[in-house]
Amino acid sequence: MLIPKQNRKLIYESLFKEGVLVAKKDFNAPKHQDIDVPNLHVIKACQSLNSKEYVKTQFSWQYYYYSLTNEGIEYLREYLHLPSEIVPATFKKQARPAAAGGRSPREEGGRGPQTRDRGEYRRNFEGVTETNKSNKDGATGDYNPSFKPAGIGRGRGRAE
Repeated sequence: MLIPKQNRKLIYESLFKEGVLVAKKDFNAPKHQDIDVPNLHVIKACQSLNSKEYVKTQFSWQYYYYSLTNEGIEYLREYLHLPSEIVPATFKKQARPAAAGGRSPREEGGRGPQTRDRGEYRRNFEGVTETNKSNKDGATGDYNPSFKPAGIGRGRGRAE
């Protein structure tokens, strides 16, 4: 499909900036939800990149999900004339916010919100014997259920 160079450039810039691109499977949509180009142009441009293995395609719930590969990043850098320092947003590491006290609970020797450990949990049950384990609301020792056929079942005649 012939895609105008201006539209192709907008699609590639958006794809490189984010590292991923989502397109609804609607070939008649007049415009893509994020980029000001027809949705069909976005799908077909990414389909072309997929055939060259520059993007990976995942299709789910009537949406195409395109994610750049390393070869795709190099290709788009060359196509868009970008320096090697610029990377897609999916490749940037986000700085984690520091804890309010300066150190995380793990660094202080704690286990975070859960303070008990497995050993403590197991120690609580070491003294439990078989008689203590029985449920207080359960059946008593003299309960003896019997299972006798009651009524008419399959293949049985009527008792007269």
